[in-house]
Amino acid sequence: MLSRQFVRENPETVRDAIERKGVTGVDLDEILEIDEEWRGLKADGDGLRQERNEISSKIGQYKQEGDEEAAQEAIERSQELKAELQEIEERADELEANLEAALLELPNVPHESVPTGEDESDNVERYRRGFEDLRDLPEDVVPHYDLGEELDVLDFERGAKVSGGGYQFVKGEGARLEHALIQFMLEIHREQGYTDVLPPIPVNSASMEGTGQLPKFDEDAYRVSARQDDDYDDDDLWLLPTAEVPVTNMYRDEILLDDDLPVKHQAFSPNFRREAGEHGTETRGYVRVHQFHKVELVNFVRPEDSYDRLEALLGEAEEVLDRLELPYRVLDMCTGDMGFTQAKKYDIEVWAPGDDMADGPEVGGRWLEVSSVSNFEDFQARRAGLRYRPERHESADYLHTLNGSGLAVPRVLVAIMEYYQNDDGTITVPEPLRPYMGGQERIKGHEPVGESAVGAGEKE
Repeated sequence: MLSRQFVRENPETVRDAIERKGVTGVDLDEILEIDEEWRGLKADGDGLRQERNEISSKIGQYKQEGDEEAAQEAIERSQELKAELQEIEERADELEANLEAALLELPNVPHESVPTGEDESDNVERYRRGFEDLRDLPEDVVPHYDLGEELDVLDFERGAKVSGGGYQFVKGEGARLEHALIQFMLEIHREQGYTDVLPPIPVNSASMEGTGQLPKFDEDAYRVSARQDDDYDDDDLWLLPTAEVPVTNMYRDEILLDDDLPVKHQAFSPNFRREAGEHGTETRGYVRVHQFHKVELVNFVRPEDSYDRLEALLGEAEEVLDRLELPYRVLDMCTGDMGFTQAKKYDIEVWAPGDDMADGPEVGGRWLEVSSVSNFEDFQARRAGLRYRPERHESADYLHTLNGSGLAVPRVLVAIMEYYQNDDGTITVPEPLRPYMGGQERIKGHEPVGESAVGAGEKE
């Protein structure tokens, strides 16, 4: 969140951020009015306390001097001040609660380098990599959802039967490939100096608020429902939408030491999002689903180091695609498409040649976002109370948080299935993944099981 002082002293900057990020339903003028009234009441309260303290000190003096009339007048005035002060404090507390809630609705201020724009069409492509030496592809690349069913490594019908639309089974060699990807990503990031974290999957509302998922995006998350039994308490839990939430909140309301920084954690987790299956053609296949695996990279750094770390974090996420030799591009996200909490954000998009969609490169196919690499500056740190002490004798200050996916596993799997597809319908396993698959070089698929897989004339 933005500090009260920053909002108070830079209203036009905040107003510009609200407009450029397309945030609606926020009345900055009302927030400033609440803050002004709150500060006025605090000043009035301080004056009343000082007067009451002075009067209280005189009561004993009057009594010692035998001036009972003056002492009684002072007591009565002290009681009047107490009542006035209580009224002021109650109103100030009410205003402060309203102010804190209102500040949570204000977006982060974009860094000066962020391009201005309204939507994804205004994002700026920084560069592409991997297109210089493309492998030979089949004349007609089969989309992953058809290929996955032909090889019996993806089963969307049974996933929908068990859990509903937006869920799937990844089977056999497909599951082995996904496990290999996860282990490969984790190993790369260990080499980059990351410490592994296995986070809890449910997270509480305070954690969701700390990273900015609440209150703005509660409709996108899955709430864990309590039983209706009278003796069962609601645990106030959510299924995590990203491991960013628990890992960032690991140190909530704590003070780290300068020597601790930078802290670099990586976390593998399943992730759950309601919005994932609501976007037209992307609902087909393994691209936009309600449950998916991801390796998340979370950094805690000194404020002066955060933008250098952002560039380094981008490179750390890219290394996965570089080693897999998958073509991709990096986008500098514009103000209207970068998100509520970020000060600056890059997206990494991998090329999947199986669907010839309008947003793909000149060689056909489409782009799939596999990572968002973001600097939040102190926005999350203020919400979550994340501080560090530059020196042991100095006061604590808010640190900066960054994160990036390293990477979103299903979409990398989709890119491999389509880019490493062969003319005979098999999939070449990228060389870096083979050690994690017992040396397997090709995915040839499985024979489907069950009566539904048997031809009508062969049924008993």
